[in-house]
Amino acid sequence: MRNLFTNPRRLPLVAPSILSADFARMGEECATVLSPVAGGGAVVDEGAADLLHLDVMDGHFVPNLTMGPDMCRALRRAFPAAFLDVHLMVTDPLPHARAFAAAGASHVTFHVEAVPENLLGETAAKIRELGVTVGLAINPPTAIDRALDYLEAFDLFLVMSVNPGYSGQAFIPEVLEKTRALSAEALPSQRIQMDGGIGPGNIAAVLDAGCDVVVAASAVFGRPPAERANVIRALRGR
Repeated sequence: MRNLFTNPRRLPLVAPSILSADFARMGEECATVLSPVAGGGAVVDEGAADLLHLDVMDGHFVPNLTMGPDMCRALRRAFPAAFLDVHLMVTDPLPHARAFAAAGASHVTFHVEAVPENLLGETAAKIRELGVTVGLAINPPTAIDRALDYLEAFDLFLVMSVNPGYSGQAFIPEVLEKTRALSAEALPSQRIQMDGGIGPGNIAAVLDAGCDVVVAASAVFGRPPAERANVIRALRGR
């Protein structure tokens, strides 16, 4: 499977977060945003998402409790060519990374705040050994140096533009400076992702700051299915 983070077919990439989808109709919901050839082939649909973002919360690192590996496994069965981007908002990321990689994840991101600093590089290497790419997420109050010090160990850096735990929160504009700092230091093969409160109204500032992977939850799945393609086009800056 093509890795859309290390080998993107276009930028920016748009990643709807299934956290805001209707869990009772998850397969149908995801089909409304994915191209029939999602993750492969030469067809590029500007109104189709590039990947799916899975926000995993353990009720400990953040107060909410969301989804487990079975959701990932079901999406992999339903969409075998889709790129599944797993964002672990959990206290102990390595066991969860193993479970999600086995369930069909394409990429796993964990939080800098969840791992002792002396174990960040080791944790990234162990996750990479599972056959997935690896990302590092940073919360709004956390200094950007925590990510910059381990720049070479990761394929992606996720700047949280809300405090993690719930979808539908208001965007925190102060984090755009972190995105600019990471974008200035990142290699061409590394992606800068932003997650939280992003929609058509603030996408220009997000892209201008250097974000090239846009996560949106309620901005996409909070709209009727017939309107989602237009929202995705807007999130590309089109």
